Amino acid sequence: MSIEIKVPVLPESVADATIATWHKKVGEPVKQDEHLLDIETDKIILEVVAPADGYLENILKKEGDTVGGSEVVGLFLAAVSSELLSPAVRRKVQETSVAIEMVQGTGKHGRITSADVEKAVVAPLDSTFSMKAPLVPVGERLERRVPMSRLRARIAERLLQAQQSAAILTTFNEVNMQPVMQLRQKYKEIFEKDYGVRLGFMSFFTVAVVEALKKYPMINASIQNQDIIYHDYYDIGIAIASPRGLVVPILRNAETLDMAQIEQKIAEFSEKAKNSQLSIEDMSGGTFTISNGGVFGSLMSTPILNPPQSAILGMHKIEERPIVESGQIVIRPMMYLAMSYDHRIIDGAESVRFLVTIKEFLEDPARLLLNV
Repeated sequence: MSIEIKVPVLPESVADATIATWHKKVGEPVKQDEHLLDIETDKIILEVVAPADGYLENILKKEGDTVGGSEVVGLFLAAVSSELLSPAVRRKVQETSVAIEMVQGTGKHGRITSADVEKAVVAPLDSTFSMKAPLVPVGERLERRVPMSRLRARIAERLLQAQQSAAILTTFNEVNMQPVMQLRQKYKEIFEKDYGVRLGFMSFFTVAVVEALKKYPMINASIQNQDIIYHDYYDIGIAIASPRGLVVPILRNAETLDMAQIEQKIAEFSEKAKNSQLSIEDMSGGTFTISNGGVFGSLMSTPILNPPQSAILGMHKIEERPIVESGQIVIRPMMYLAMSYDHRIIDGAESVRFLVTIKEFLEDPARLLLNV
């Protein structure tokens, strides 16, 4: 008997999904829990695995098709024990060298007949659709046209939505990273030994952002219809590059996390993103986002809001530059900071003070401990 392969149940916030990749061909033997296909929503990639040993009998929804929650996308046939084969069928299997897992039984109770074996020998095995389009000539040159992935399309949609629905302004500042770098250098070995994770810059920024948000709650707010929603919690989105595009998992209740817990959670998110294992729950919500273009060498940028959030902080490359301290020109490791915000609910003065507060916390990290 065939087993239906279904789309996992989708949360209410996700209307539909797309068949991203079939990892098995029709007729290809599969072990239980082996990866069958990827289903892409606008937030994450869902993996569907084989329900038993057997083979993929039929593909009902090809790559690129839109599907709904619990929709049947394929049929799977569980392997049949060789003990159920009659002597004649067993002999036919030996003569043809066909893999028994690839034979669909049409006899009583799913038993395999000689005709089933013969059919399996001549049946075409590959009915899957490839997302990789061939190169086609355009004049004297070649191009390849492939559909935009659902994740990439959703990113484009949200960025366009942010540009059209919010009054976005960006304010800039710079921070002397020497105090943080010295503190990190002094304690990084004992930190990693005690907590099993590296001490990065993101934990310093996350703590500084949370403390600054406490002082300026409007920046942690969002607009819903004609109302302003003030969030009495701090769910910080951490922008992470993945093989399929930018993803923003959420550090929930970041105000309750210490620096070790923040670094551990970010490391977990990074590993999940690399392996396309982030869940819908990992990606949902968020009241403020931090993006770090500096890891790619960006010196300055204007980050785009992640709706319905009202602000986003952009970190950038640390670069040694001459600055003036106490009337003297000195070289310091400097980073430009950029904060984009929705001017509909955040005033310019408030955004500047918020960014200056982050700068002050980072240039004197002891203030984070004393909350001054």
